[in-house]
Amino acid sequence: MATNPPKDDGHRNGAVRDRSQVYDRQNDRWTKQDSDSGRFMDQKADGTPFKGIRKEK
Repeated sequence: MATNPPKDDGHRNGAVRDRSQVYDRQNDRWTKQDSDSGRFMDQKADGTPFKGIRKEK
């Protein structure tokens, strides 16, 4: 029988709010952007997108 997962076990439930990610074709990387200020926050070293952050077209 399946059970509900424990609460407060340190993992994220759902998407990260107030952030989005865009793909930069010049250097083939995903860049994380803050939705409130529009500031770029982080960039992935490999070609995979960030987990749980919505993608902008």
